[in-house]
Amino acid sequence: MLCAFVLMVAFAVVLAKITLSPSPASVSLAHSNLHPGRSIRAYLEQPGLRDAVKQIGGNILLGVPFGVLVPVLAPGARGIWRVLLLTATVMLLVEMAQGAVVTGRAFDVDDVILNTSGALLGYLLVGRRLGRVHDRRAHDRRMHDHRAHDRRVRDRRRRA
Repeated sequence: MLCAFVLMVAFAVVLAKITLSPSPASVSLAHSNLHPGRSIRAYLEQPGLRDAVKQIGGNILLGVPFGVLVPVLAPGARGIWRVLLLTATVMLLVEMAQGAVVTGRAFDVDDVILNTSGALLGYLLVGRRLGRVHDRRAHDRRMHDHRAHDRRVRDRRRRA
């Protein structure tokens, strides 16, 4: 759990650095997008595949840590719909901050969609299993604690 927490904090720092850093050179290029699919379509229509892969793939990768770490860190947020809702909410807030206060950045609904898709991918590939392993370990610890408690109670009764 501590390791997952440290990783989530590190991820939050990286996410903030990537998404909330001003980009004065992009001021003329930054336009808000409220239409799902518009930016993705624009990326795919570019002649160079490299930029499309960088933009789409990068946004998907930014969401993957949510799908992997949320099931471990937030037991109440386990489950595919909860992970997706939490990711979409956080990414929506990041996009709103970008559009409102960061020079050369703009709100883009497609970034939220791609980030959330990345969380789905991370959850399906790793997060679901990590959450189960964490549950099993916590259950085993509780059972061990219960057995130890039962032994102490039996010992006290024998001595009395």
